[in-house]
Amino acid sequence: METRFLDSSVFLHAYLKPRRPLKPREAEVKEEAKEIVARVEEGEPVVTTAVHVSEIANIVESRLGLAESLGLVARLLTLDNVEVLEVTVRDYEEALPVSQRYGVSINDAIAYIKMKERGLEEIYTLDKHFSNLPGVRVLP
Repeated sequence: METRFLDSSVFLHAYLKPRRPLKPREAEVKEEAKEIVARVEEGEPVVTTAVHVSEIANIVESRLGLAESLGLVARLLTLDNVEVLEVTVRDYEEALPVSQRYGVSINDAIAYIKMKERGLEEIYTLDKHFSNLPGVRVLP
């Protein structure tokens, strides 16, 4: 089974409770996110970064509380099929021009840099900006 990059947007869509009724397409996206998370929890190999784990933790904590955030991070870190990559200052230096050139956030550019380092072409994400990056196939 091919390893894919796992963006934080998947967890955020899967776990956050909507503040308003979802439109039909939004409900579909939420279900897609839950399906990806289920595949990961069942053992599908994925790679993410410490930056993306931190992004998940911060947003989940702000919306659902510290206990929920810590529980999610703990579950994520205990899965043998989830590899969490370190991010260095050098990675940020490399990501800055990528972010500027392709109009993506710095965290999306970090994901792109790490994907290229690992030879990964596919990403689980619900962030449309990844389609701006060359050589990246956005899943699902």
